[in-house]
Amino acid sequence: MSTFSQSPKNNANNLEARLQIDYLLDNKTIEIEDRQEVINGLQRIPKTLPARYFYDSKGSQLFEQICQLPEYYPTRTEAGILEQYAVEIVNQTKAEELIELGSGSSSKTRILLDAYQRLNRILYYTPVDVSDSILKASAYNLLADYENLKIDGKVATYSQALQQLQNSFLGTRMIIFLGSSIGNFDNSECDRLIEQVTAALNPGDYFLLGIDLQKPLEILNAAYNDAQGVTAAFNLNMLQHLNHRFQGNFDLSLFKHQAIYNQIDNQIEMYLISQQTQSVTLEKLNLTIDLAEGEAILTEISRKFNLEQMGSYLGDRHLKLIQSYTDPQQWFGLLLCQKSN
Repeated sequence: MSTFSQSPKNNANNLEARLQIDYLLDNKTIEIEDRQEVINGLQRIPKTLPARYFYDSKGSQLFEQICQLPEYYPTRTEAGILEQYAVEIVNQTKAEELIELGSGSSSKTRILLDAYQRLNRILYYTPVDVSDSILKASAYNLLADYENLKIDGKVATYSQALQQLQNSFLGTRMIIFLGSSIGNFDNSECDRLIEQVTAALNPGDYFLLGIDLQKPLEILNAAYNDAQGVTAAFNLNMLQHLNHRFQGNFDLSLFKHQAIYNQIDNQIEMYLISQQTQSVTLEKLNLTIDLAEGEAILTEISRKFNLEQMGSYLGDRHLKLIQSYTDPQQWFGLLLCQKSN
């Protein structure tokens, strides 16, 4: 279902005429799937929880704090790369349609939009996010600042949005996926996403991917075990979110945050460690689980990549690497790819 959002009256920029939002989420189906995923994850050995439960209102605020921490390099490093190379990327792509997976506040996207605006022509921007409130707020802010921008937002999963986008092309298209969010996907999930991205591009269209690179262990450990304990609070807040959502009785004081770097799989793994033998009930799920002292619940993986290997991986999937960009320390990378025939 598509709706045109309404802005305040007498808005000189006529924002509502440049904003459309498509609601693709089936909330009933999502609720059923969410419940089953939590049940399945907590009955596995080892236990797991979906990383999206980080992001209730408090979790989102905590993540914004994480991005400002001195130890947490990814956000500012990627932004620095974009600031340095945005004009080059724009001159290469000259996209008429920009699609962003997991758009959030679109803060880093503004760096690209500033460069595209210099071309002085209409740009269609399609932010994709499961949060309609965040998508709407960021869309209105962007429309107020960029007069040549039109927004067709998708309140949807990546899969839903990419499938719909296969059927509508407005010109040269670039899909962007920033923040190394692809690092939260395991191998099979990554393969599936890239297949969907490729299907949503015409030959000659572009894909811009941000990836966190492999680096010294001490830098990674500091980034995910910050001195102020903000990441620990972020991780533990997932349990509070589950308590609220499913009438649970997780006692946060009986769990401890732990983030380790798995050097075999090249990934950070975030865990919640039970500090004693305990039972936890989630009444709305009709679920009770037993936890042993020291038992871990995996809440997130964050894979770290090799720039050349990822370029080859994408090339094997019809996304030819045009250019890779990185920072002087080579902590983070942006890969600009073009779909081949």
